[in-house]
Amino acid sequence: METAVEILTHSSIADIPATEWDACACPEATNDGRPSDPFSTHRFLLALEQSGSVGRGTGWQPHYLAARLDGELIAVAPTFAKSHSQGEYVFDHNWAHAYEQAGGRYYPKLQIAVPFTPATGRRFLTRPGHEATGISALLQAAQHVSEENRLSSFHVTFCTEAEAQIGEEIGLLRRTGQQFHWENEGYKSFDDFLAALSSRKRKTIRKERATAQAFGGEIITLTGDQIQPEHWDAFWVFYQDTGSRKWGSPYLTRAFFDILHETMRDDVVLALASRDGIPVAGALNFIGRETLFGRYWGCTEFHPCLHFELCYYQAIDYAIAHGLRVEAGAQGEHKLARGYLPAPVHSLHWIADPGFRDAVARYLDAEREAVDHEIEVLTSYGPFRRTEMEEQE
Repeated sequence: METAVEILTHSSIADIPATEWDACACPEATNDGRPSDPFSTHRFLLALEQSGSVGRGTGWQPHYLAARLDGELIAVAPTFAKSHSQGEYVFDHNWAHAYEQAGGRYYPKLQIAVPFTPATGRRFLTRPGHEATGISALLQAAQHVSEENRLSSFHVTFCTEAEAQIGEEIGLLRRTGQQFHWENEGYKSFDDFLAALSSRKRKTIRKERATAQAFGGEIITLTGDQIQPEHWDAFWVFYQDTGSRKWGSPYLTRAFFDILHETMRDDVVLALASRDGIPVAGALNFIGRETLFGRYWGCTEFHPCLHFELCYYQAIDYAIAHGLRVEAGAQGEHKLARGYLPAPVHSLHWIADPGFRDAVARYLDAEREAVDHEIEVLTSYGPFRRTEMEEQE
């Protein structure tokens, strides 16, 4: 007789032991290895909670889903009740507006995601050997929680392509978007990467790097114990400036960066530009097992091309040295000329109301076709050298 899977919800990730959560979230990191996705680790999600970046008053209320079989934790999902659509990067504001114009209540909704983090990773985190059972249990639990609480919808954002396929097969709506990623084709140096570009793009990038390096100061890249508390003081100023311009107010609190220093400084790379010993710009990246994730940038002084240097070229330098690829975060067609090519990203959506669900499904069909076409067109405009046959075409 099979034992039923028990589903629990937790209002804090602190209720789940870190070793149990990470056995599902990053089993590849056992024995001090590096996780594929640093954002789904217990330490990252706990830092969001402890810093007050999520929780009461933020619109991100934790309701972590946990599946146990014979008492053993076999699957978890980072799950939140949302009272708005901020900090998700898969925008459904128009859906919310249309639903409420029709007399419905779109919020609250359920979100399976890593807050403020447009990086692809597993969202249904299963212990090895329990993938099918764990994913099925979590999906059923998300729908049950949504129905029991009369929520309009639940959403799974920046999931893997495999998860998107599984969700679509059981009737969830699949959405496709795009980002710009840099793929490491085994380059030995930055010049090796440049050699793969067209002559014009190669010259442009060299000129941009020279312009940035001549800003009147020095550029350094720090990780682990090289990062000191004063570096976070400087970066907080940069982050506040960018956050206030992009979102109105920063998503992360100052305390988040203090906790990040204590628990995750080995997981980050901080590129800083300083002039006369004072940091004037910086870019923060997170290190995954195979990917460097570009996350935040900011500055207190404008210098030509410094943004490109810190966010894109320093990331490529680090990625080449460590055998990584780079995901540069959301949006930004300007990344194309810097060697970052468009790549699809995926999300899943469950909508309670049948009529609204059909309308969204039609919209997603049209959107997916448009995104696929855009990726094809943008790729054709990429900076890489073409073969002689392609040039003739």
